[in-house]
Amino acid sequence: MHRVTSADLDPAHRPLLDEIERYYDAVPRSSARVEDFGPLSLFVREGEGWPFYARPALGHTGPAVTAEDVLRVLARQRELGAPQAFEWVAEHDPLLRAAVEEAGLTVHEHPLLVLGPDEEPATPSGPALPAEVSVRVLTPGDPDLASATAVPHLAFGEPGTSLGLAGPAELAVTAEQLAADGAVERIAGRIAAGRTVLAAAVQDGTALCAGQHNPVGTVTEVAGVGTLPSARRRGLGLAVTAALVAHARANGVRTVFLSAADEDVARIYRRAGFRPFATALIAEPATTEPAGA
Repeated sequence: MHRVTSADLDPAHRPLLDEIERYYDAVPRSSARVEDFGPLSLFVREGEGWPFYARPALGHTGPAVTAEDVLRVLARQRELGAPQAFEWVAEHDPLLRAAVEEAGLTVHEHPLLVLGPDEEPATPSGPALPAEVSVRVLTPGDPDLASATAVPHLAFGEPGTSLGLAGPAELAVTAEQLAADGAVERIAGRIAAGRTVLAAAVQDGTALCAGQHNPVGTVTEVAGVGTLPSARRRGLGLAVTAALVAHARANGVRTVFLSAADEDVARIYRRAGFRPFATALIAEPATTEPAGA
């Protein structure tokens, strides 16, 4: 994978990098409290839902982050029973990588792609979707909300772009489990509050692919786009991504970005008009599998 570096970034693009950094700092705050560790901020989940991470403190102007700073955050994460994880953009905070590696963490790289304010999405190319597949934005009470919530879990359980084993039977089981533990109700609440927009490709009452964008002001991140492994290679992920971008732009969002799991996935998003912009980094203990992106 080509690693985008600070030298690759046109100085004129620095405002866009800062805009994305402000987004990363803002988006967890709707469901997390922030603990201050000098050059680092730890987001601590309040209530149920997805656990958060530590990242560089927005606007920090003091001493650069050290391995000791990282170790203090790791100790707090262990105390809280939270994942020991750090997320940041390499080009915005280039010194953090050395500190987390000195603290014993492993860093995973993910291409960060963007569709900026003056860039138009591309018309997806490839085979047309079957007539029986509809792609739409879901409402909080949508009957397909449970399967749309579940399908990314199965997708990231079998990462990659090749056909996989999990199919409708496994999807039904996972959807039932997520409904029982309140995950479907939580995503419905986020949709109702305007914090999350969920789109899905649906066939015969089952979501075969789903993803979301999470707007904050005029910036949003497309995240969690996943296709049921047995339904891959049909253009569903590209269609869902296009629907999310169209919704975002129709509702006043100017900057849309995402991080891809790897270069193979990034190629799909480039077909939707996104361009490589930077490198998203996730640092975790060496024994932990990298998170899906």
